[in-house]
Amino acid sequence: MVEIKNLTKYYGRKAAVKNISFNIEDNEILGFLGPNGAGKSTTLNIICGVIPSTSGTVTINGYDIENDPVKAKKCIGFLPEIPPVYTDMKVGEYLMFVAGLRGVPGAKRRSHVERVMNRMNISDVSKRLIGNLSKGYRQRVGFAQALIGDPKIIILDEPTVGLDPSQLIEVRNLILELKRDHSVILSSHILSEISAVCDRVVIINHGEIQAIDTIANLEDSSQSNIVLKLKVQGSSREVAKTAMHVDGVVRVSNITFVKTGVYTYDVEVKDKNVRNSLLSALLYNKLDVLEVSEERKSLEQIFVNLVNQPEGKRKSLKELVDEMENEADQQAEDASSGAETEAADENKEV
Repeated sequence: MVEIKNLTKYYGRKAAVKNISFNIEDNEILGFLGPNGAGKSTTLNIICGVIPSTSGTVTINGYDIENDPVKAKKCIGFLPEIPPVYTDMKVGEYLMFVAGLRGVPGAKRRSHVERVMNRMNISDVSKRLIGNLSKGYRQRVGFAQALIGDPKIIILDEPTVGLDPSQLIEVRNLILELKRDHSVILSSHILSEISAVCDRVVIINHGEIQAIDTIANLEDSSQSNIVLKLKVQGSSREVAKTAMHVDGVVRVSNITFVKTGVYTYDVEVKDKNVRNSLLSALLYNKLDVLEVSEERKSLEQIFVNLVNQPEGKRKSLKELVDEMENEADQQAEDASSGAETEAADENKEV
């Protein structure tokens, strides 16, 4: 287990990390998400003991990283953004070198390195120069060095930067496989990457934590309802009235005139089961549904809003979600008023 309490780091007068606290449980993948310059790498370097903090504590499996650094660091395997490999060494000899640095006993060193290479599927390149490997294989060697010594905590800083799609999938699978025996801290500024593998996420920006929760809870808070995009032929007032009488419909908004007798609508519903009831009600009232599609309010919206707040005016995740809901309500009222005006003008022309 890793516990971070009231961690702060200043560079001169500039605060890179501001009084942050969080923890990571055993066999958990924790996503550390934030834009470039948010304080992610600074925090990870402090956790690993690479740089000292200005204040606060980091405890690794009961060992304080500042007061008991040797024992604490034995519990950590670290893969920085640029893998710390020597390109003029062969894969096998490099990992043997790392095993020596990490204190793996000489009698067990070779078998330990072979086991790690097998786990990372790099045994077939053990005698090749690291400099001649593809980026994907170099990343695997970087993962392997982080596993040498069987540390309980694996820390990965932007491990997928520069990888092609197939390599990206390989690395994601590696991270998921690591969860069986390790706790993993995964730092990234790519939301999809975090969502694909992490159990919980910490969102950080300007050195401050903006949110800590499971992916599911963050998604529930930011996209509690589904929005159905409809194109319907018939009276706009009748469509809105019919929709609002369907149990589970939250609101009808963004009513837009397409052509005579045809409008598009955003109908927000509580869950997918409402969709069939809504379509049945419209058809029963002889309102022809020409198109229907589905979308959710994305977690990306919450992330963008969290990290783009001006200094001194930052809000919590709940406050931002409430604000977005209020904005949606206002837009719905404006859209309905505009549609009624368009419908009236259309009737006059007829």
